[in-house]
Amino acid sequence: MRGFGVEELLACYARGVFPMAESRSDTRVYLLEPDERGVLPLDKFHIPKSLKKTIRRDAFTFTVNRCFETVVRSCAAPAPGREDSWINDQILMLYLDMHAEGHAHSIEAWKEGKLAGGLYGVSLGAAFFGESMFSRETDASKAALVALIARLKTGGYRLLDTQFNTEHLKRFGTETIAQSTYRNYLDAALAEPSDFFALPEGVSGDQLLQSITQTS
Repeated sequence: MRGFGVEELLACYARGVFPMAESRSDTRVYLLEPDERGVLPLDKFHIPKSLKKTIRRDAFTFTVNRCFETVVRSCAAPAPGREDSWINDQILMLYLDMHAEGHAHSIEAWKEGKLAGGLYGVSLGAAFFGESMFSRETDASKAALVALIARLKTGGYRLLDTQFNTEHLKRFGTETIAQSTYRNYLDAALAEPSDFFALPEGVSGDQLLQSITQTS
């Protein structure tokens, strides 16, 4: 997409549109505006009991933007049940540029000093657009999602856009809404400030859970 960069991509997000590719090898980038949208209401976030126990015993430690490119490449890499990806080279470079300008962030989950999983997305106003996640260890991406929710709630975010809804995301409270309703939510969130770094790195699992419940 010649001439399409950070400014243009941010404008797409601001009007409810996001990029995808047909496959990892496809050189084209498409802009999508689905009729229905997946959102995860921050005040209705549900943590399964087994995952809550994992968080409480500090099975993972979490960092922010420590290895953004590695996270995006890991999300694009083949995995069981996900042999292909919508993240092609053009999209990878777009998000690297977004990250360099402070608009895209990653959450990394570490286990015994090794990267176990993570996720990344885009921040704009008080909206966060979750893009993709990956796991190398059981529950690593789910734990990273808990860390993200704690960070968003602490930082004053109003909207977590998951783009689509899946059976995996439904267990956390993700809902499907009409695109017209989503646009109203988005406009309201874009008008508010937020701080992705309000929650410091290195907090314990108990502190993450408290951050979620105390601001509910």
